[in-house]
Amino acid sequence: MPHNYPFVALQLFGRSSELDRQQQLLLNKGLTSYIGTFDPGELCVCAAIQWLQDNSASYFLNRKLVYEPSTQAKPVKNTFLRMWIYSHHIYHQDLRKKILEAGKRLDVTGFCMTGKPGIICVEGFKEHCEEFWHTIRYPNWKHISCKHAESMETEGNGEDLRLFHSFEELLLEAHGDYGLRNDYHMNLGQFLEFLKKHKSEHVFQILFGIESKSSES
Repeated sequence: MPHNYPFVALQLFGRSSELDRQQQLLLNKGLTSYIGTFDPGELCVCAAIQWLQDNSASYFLNRKLVYEPSTQAKPVKNTFLRMWIYSHHIYHQDLRKKILEAGKRLDVTGFCMTGKPGIICVEGFKEHCEEFWHTIRYPNWKHISCKHAESMETEGNGEDLRLFHSFEELLLEAHGDYGLRNDYHMNLGQFLEFLKKHKSEHVFQILFGIESKSSES
């Protein structure tokens, strides 16, 4: 400290081994700026010490925010679900409309095969599939069950796990000529070929309890 202090300008510096060069320069720049607010001859040492006590913490905080590698958030894992749903039959227009609307609203993919039997496949994030399942069953669809479910963990949006690109109604030929009667059986051979195209042949036996055979055989 100069002998003729406080009548000459005082130079004060703050140092810390916890601060790198740039942060230390910023600290001393702030300190010098603060000392410059005092009039010539005015005592400032105690005030400067108090300023350091009050303000130095922010420079340490800035160092952590800017220079210390931040802890990266762990990727959030989601459960991708595919449900295979079996119904004795799906005929009514209102029900079919309800199924399609639920699929589009919940951003799931899959299909609804109408007729007898009726088959629904729905795939997407678990919470969306479960809401779809609840929606179509309510209030009193009794002859329906989830025959099989496939669950997979994913850190992405699950697009690479989808077997279907949209949610659509699947219309296949019926066995026999029954006109407008609602007792016709869907062509399971065609359905098997459809499953093969979508890498899902394995569920045929799960759904129907019979070995899968190509419609060509």
